[in-house]
Amino acid sequence: MGGTGRAMIASGLLILLFVAHQLWGTGVAEARSQDSLRADFTATLNTPATPTTTSSTSTTSTTTVASAAGPTTSSAPKPVAPPTTRERVPPVPTGDAAAVIEIPRIRLEKAVVEGTTVAALKKGPGHIIGTPLPGQPGNSAISGHRTTYGAPFARLDELRPGDEIVVTTRQGRFTYRMSASQVVKPTDNWVLDPTDDNRLTLTTCHPRYSAAQRLIITAMLEDIPAPGPPPGEIRMAEPEEAPDLPGEQLTERPSDAPGDQTPGDVPGESPQDGEVDGTEEAPSLDVSGQAAPNGPAIIWGVAAAGVWLAAWAASRRLGKPVAYALGVPVFGVALFQFFENFARLLPANV
Repeated sequence: MGGTGRAMIASGLLILLFVAHQLWGTGVAEARSQDSLRADFTATLNTPATPTTTSSTSTTSTTTVASAAGPTTSSAPKPVAPPTTRERVPPVPTGDAAAVIEIPRIRLEKAVVEGTTVAALKKGPGHIIGTPLPGQPGNSAISGHRTTYGAPFARLDELRPGDEIVVTTRQGRFTYRMSASQVVKPTDNWVLDPTDDNRLTLTTCHPRYSAAQRLIITAMLEDIPAPGPPPGEIRMAEPEEAPDLPGEQLTERPSDAPGDQTPGDVPGESPQDGEVDGTEEAPSLDVSGQAAPNGPAIIWGVAAAGVWLAAWAASRRLGKPVAYALGVPVFGVALFQFFENFARLLPANV
């Protein structure tokens, strides 16, 4: 009875520690990452761009991006408004800052990281690779946490039609207006399909503290779109970025859904990752973010349990004060690593 009681108390304490780590500890790491991302993004905007030729349906013009204002001395740098020449820009490397998103109604201002891997979404909202960058033609998508790592999308459900969403990229500052919201299944990836309009799709888990569904916010671009990548240069997720969870494959759009089309049907757009005609695989986009393998979590869990058992055994020979003084720091490190890797098993935007 005594042993069972102690085991239950220990289990309860571990669960409480994990909840505290997820709700508050992860926010500290996200805040540090945001400072770094914003500084990098500001530096990118302050770097003069080389002349780039942009083409339209009838003419070809050359535009040059001028250097923005000099570097700021603030400890938390604010992004400098980029030029508005709307020229083409190179792809953003995975894990780097791709944009800054602002939603006045919910007082959100966050740097957006490129990619939706577990590691990327620890830094902030992530641009889903395989969709256009914000401000470019088509359906641009951003995914974010709702309860952990700063919970940037915690209050997305408070948005109402007409609310302003502003996204700043290297190509300029773009204003979207929220038009609709819906709740879908985690596998309903058709919300990320290419569209013949210019929209921003925000995704996060729903309801809060749950991964049962996904909340989808749709906003329409009010500005003239910036040029997208040239045909054949739309970046797809690298092989190691692909979802590891079974069943998270691209699902078909319902036949009655608006904007029903295949990637090759959008005027002026090239299919993503090649023509979807059987010669190449369709893009693997995921509204759940990209999860991680469970092996590290198991290894660190076993390691933490082993350290605890070793400390308990040592307490019989060395006494509890000495054994726990030696074992608790090692156990704390192993437990922290277990929490970090166990959290990877959850959908990346919880």
